[in-house]
Amino acid sequence: MNDLLKIIVEAIDEKQGVNPCVLDFRNISPLTDYFVITNVDNHRLMNAILDNVVAKVEQSGHSIKSIEGNQESGWLLIDAYDVIIHIFMSEQREYYALEKLWSDIPQVNLNEIL
Repeated sequence: MNDLLKIIVEAIDEKQGVNPCVLDFRNISPLTDYFVITNVDNHRLMNAILDNVVAKVEQSGHSIKSIEGNQESGWLLIDAYDVIIHIFMSEQREYYALEKLWSDIPQVNLNEIL
């Protein structure tokens, strides 16, 4: 299992991300290996997850390529090269439904990560 993925999933779990999901793009896209999707119920938690993920990734010696979105949009995207993290407000996650959009992409069993 990818060590960066483990660091990110644990960082989200530490800050109580809701319904985390990991999509495995390794055999599908040359741009990234995994999408991690989670949601929160308030902006404070959104920022807490953002800060924790960035801190843990950088502490582990990996880099963040970019951060997109903001609280007002209800969707933050963190590009950590091999792993792209989507943090949604609950309403936006339901609206965009990335898991349904990519329903043919295999999901990683979180029990294997945590």
